[in-house]
Amino acid sequence: MCKLLEKIVNARLTYIFEENGSTSPFQSGFRKSRCTMGNLILLEGAIRTAFLRRHHLVSIFFDIEKAYDGAWRYGILKDLFDLDFRGNLPTFIQEFLKQRYFRVRLGNTYSNVYCQEEGVPQGSVLSVTLFILKFNAILSVLPSSIQKSLYVDDLQISCSSRDMRFVERQLQTAVNNMVTWSKSQWFHILHTENFWCSFLQGIITSRPGTLYSRYTFKP
Repeated sequence: MCKLLEKIVNARLTYIFEENGSTSPFQSGFRKSRCTMGNLILLEGAIRTAFLRRHHLVSIFFDIEKAYDGAWRYGILKDLFDLDFRGNLPTFIQEFLKQRYFRVRLGNTYSNVYCQEEGVPQGSVLSVTLFILKFNAILSVLPSSIQKSLYVDDLQISCSSRDMRFVERQLQTAVNNMVTWSKSQWFHILHTENFWCSFLQGIITSRPGTLYSRYTFKP
C-alpha cells in the first residue's frame, strides 16, 4: 500500500511540475519521451555547429558525490513551499523523508542501527522526483553562454567560441558558480571524477580527473 501511495503522489507531482515548468527543459531524467539519447544529440549538434563555425568547444562532465544520500531535506521542502504547495501533500512528503533508519549486513552479522539525517530514500519513485526538483536549480547559476544538459544528477556543460580565452573564462565562471551553489545546498562535486573534452575540427582531446588540464579550472 505504501508503494502504491508513493506512485500516486509521484504521478501527481510529476504532472504539476511539467505543467508549471518547474522541471527544467534541459533535464531528461525519468521524464516521458526523454532519455540520454536526447542529451547526446544536443551535444553532437553543438559540436557540429562549432566545427562549421571553426570554433573551439570544450565540454565538462560532472559527478556529484553521494547525490541521493546528500540531498538536503529542508531544501526540498522549501522548494515545494516556494511552489505554493500547502496542506496535506507537503506534510506527507515531510513524513516520507524523516526518521529513516538503516543498518548493514555482512553475512550473518548486522551493524548497529543508524539514522539517516539527510538524503532521500533509495528505491522509491518519489525520491527521484524530489531529487530532480532540488537539483534542477543548479542550471540557474550558469552563464547564458553555457550550453547544458542534465540526466538526474549527471551534468554536462559546454561553451564554444573562436577565442579559447573566452571559453576558459566562461567555464571558469560556471564552475565557480556551481561550486558555490552546491555548497549552499549541501551537494559535493567530486573534483577527481570530472571529465573534460575539447573539440576542434580534426582534433579531439580529453582527460579525466582535473576539471580542465591546459587551463586548469579550479573551484
